[in-house]
Amino acid sequence: MLAGILKENDVIASGINFDKGARTALAFVTLRADGEREFMFYRNPSADMLLRPEELNLELIRSAKVFHYGSISLIVEPCRSAHLEAMRVAKRAGALLSYDPNLRLPLWPSAEEAREQILKIWDEADVIKVSDVELEFLTGSDKIDDETALTLWRPNFKLLLVTLGENGCKYYTKAFHGTVDAFHVKTIDTTGAGDSFIGALLCKIVDDQSVLEDEPKLREILRFANACGAITTTKKGAIPALPSPDEVHKLLNAEK
Repeated sequence: MLAGILKENDVIASGINFDKGARTALAFVTLRADGEREFMFYRNPSADMLLRPEELNLELIRSAKVFHYGSISLIVEPCRSAHLEAMRVAKRAGALLSYDPNLRLPLWPSAEEAREQILKIWDEADVIKVSDVELEFLTGSDKIDDETALTLWRPNFKLLLVTLGENGCKYYTKAFHGTVDAFHVKTIDTTGAGDSFIGALLCKIVDDQSVLEDEPKLREILRFANACGAITTTKKGAIPALPSPDEVHKLLNAEK
């Protein structure tokens, strides 16, 4: 079913693996009154946890311009080794490495283990996106300011992003930093908003990474990404809530 949904959304399915002995993980999402979520997971173990390095489609990885990943695949072996090998292959092939930790603490043995494993591969990325909650978790600080965010900066980074929900996002590069305001919408469900945001950004820079060094162009792209994230929160679900280009342009034009 999930493979079918990906195909319906024009995702190339040649990289999907199937496991005959394990089922796909389940995530139950509970919504609070403000649209924020709480997660409960069922993995015992699930198919993704059993991915082995030798099962990777290396040619597909080498052909990618961007390699985007999270931290859930770092929790257990053999998936952790598969994740690290995929990163190495992508980096050697010249892909832009994009990292969204996507913290899900209930899946980790402990908060300390989560922090250690998430930061262990921190220096490898070119682009990193963290939420305000993840910034607090990783830094141990309750401040959401430039000084705190820059403790996560590394010299090899091209872009560090901190998403702030209804307050927009902060961006940091070697040469400049700033804030891009959010779009104010009626939020129903925040599921998928961060994925929509980073997906929108990556689709805009995949063919021209030089925009990461041009602040006006980067701000324009981040405004587009903020619009995508905002629209996603106005509908329930993740994939069904992702906006069409027409929806995004309508919101962008309305807020000019």
